[in-house]
Amino acid sequence: MKQFKEILLGVVVLCIIAWLITFVYRHEAAKQNKELAKRIMELSPRGGPPETIDGLRQAIALYEDQIERNVREGAQTGVYWKILGIRLADRKMHNDALEAFEKAIYFNGEDPTLFYLTGLSAGFVAKDKIGFSANDEREKARYFTLSENSYKRALELDVTYTKAMYGLAVLYVFEFGRPQDGIVQLERYLQIQPSDVQAMFVLARAYFDTEQYSQAVEVYDRIAARTKNKEIKNRALENREIIQGIIYG
Repeated sequence: MKQFKEILLGVVVLCIIAWLITFVYRHEAAKQNKELAKRIMELSPRGGPPETIDGLRQAIALYEDQIERNVREGAQTGVYWKILGIRLADRKMHNDALEAFEKAIYFNGEDPTLFYLTGLSAGFVAKDKIGFSANDEREKARYFTLSENSYKRALELDVTYTKAMYGLAVLYVFEFGRPQDGIVQLERYLQIQPSDVQAMFVLARAYFDTEQYSQAVEVYDRIAARTKNKEIKNRALENREIIQGIIYG
């Protein structure tokens, strides 16, 4: 009998807990729906549509399950396009990859990685425009602009995104003939990734192109001091000697 009472008491307690959870959830959902309704009215022209906040709140509650399902499906679709784009890019199919990344951005426009990947593929597509048609030069410029804008957008979303910094720097130094802009990105990049020898070579090249010869020599000295690769060290020292010959005649 005592055991039965204990079981019954436990069941009652569980029911009370379940009721409290449901009550709290509904209260929070109603609160969120009201806030969303207010936001919809605030975002709409001239203070909002003719519906009242209560009317909007009821509509949101009515379609809440469908809305949540569509949000989840949209997020999953965005991930699918991102994965597809990466696989296409890995196979050097950059035109198709760009289409996939564009669709992924449609579902998730706040993902800096998507914009970095777009910049990377757009740069490859631009380089492939070698004159097969009369429109190639115009298309080449368009894709390089897409690449630049994509890298810049990635950095807007994440100011510490080193891959986007490096991609933008390479674009400026080797494709746009804007080495000074490349220097800005590379100096920021090397503050975060100070041991990246390849980035140092690009920075030294940018210093050379802007006739900042002493800075270029310093970078080559840094490369020679840090690398354990004999070939890379010799290349840095050879470049250093060339620049010193320019400085001292």
